[in-house]
Amino acid sequence: MAMIIIGEKINSTKKSIAQAVKARDSAYIQEEALKQQKGGATLLDANCGTLDAADEPEAMEWLVQTIQAVTDLPLCIDSPNPAALARGLAVHKGKPLINSISGESERFKQVLSLVKQYQASVVALCMDDRGIPCDYETAREVGVKLINTLLQQGIAVEDIYFDPLLRAVGTDTAAAVDCFRLIENISTVFPGIHITCGLSNVSHGLPERKHLNRAFLVLAMEHGLDAPIIDPTDPTAMALVYAANTILNRDKRCIQYTKAYRAGKLTF
Repeated sequence: MAMIIIGEKINSTKKSIAQAVKARDSAYIQEEALKQQKGGATLLDANCGTLDAADEPEAMEWLVQTIQAVTDLPLCIDSPNPAALARGLAVHKGKPLINSISGESERFKQVLSLVKQYQASVVALCMDDRGIPCDYETAREVGVKLINTLLQQGIAVEDIYFDPLLRAVGTDTAAAVDCFRLIENISTVFPGIHITCGLSNVSHGLPERKHLNRAFLVLAMEHGLDAPIIDPTDPTAMALVYAANTILNRDKRCIQYTKAYRAGKLTF
């Protein structure tokens, strides 16, 4: 099974990206995009959500066009602002991924119309009007309901990227184990669905976070994670992706691992 790597770096929560977007610094954004493509990204996150809500739609349109001027990779258009999503989707080339929809009634209605209009894939966040679930059973209930509703609306299962909304182990040491159970259950109940996740939440508040993030990545892959949101320019993380995929018998004849070796992606 080929892993889908969503490159996380073009996100305005990063000060340098926010500054580049505000200054319309195309060269900086395009350099970041090409670095991630070279590192092994198959999609690139495009997020300028820290800008003022009034400025974000125009900035998102610029950001999508700027990235796709130098790469054919599809983008994960990422914003809590439906107007910004719409502007980015309108100029996107190829099949986009929208980040995100949830079980929150207003958000669901707004984003579903965009998913249908642009025939996009969509990240489905495991939350509803009550907020983010804090235990496995509630999370499973929320996730199953959301996915079933999307399927009933005609969204193909392979276009759904379920995000279990990983919580920090620093505040709940069972958080990662609950997340693994949820990933495995959703993958079993809905064959063909994708599982995505940002890794950094797991280590929030703890020292040397990269070790926790990487450990979670490998263990989550065993349970069904196939579309992690990570930094593809991190050679250690990417080497672990290739190695774990091979160990888990998802890389027939070790082809992808061997290609990565020949491309110098396993040396760090």
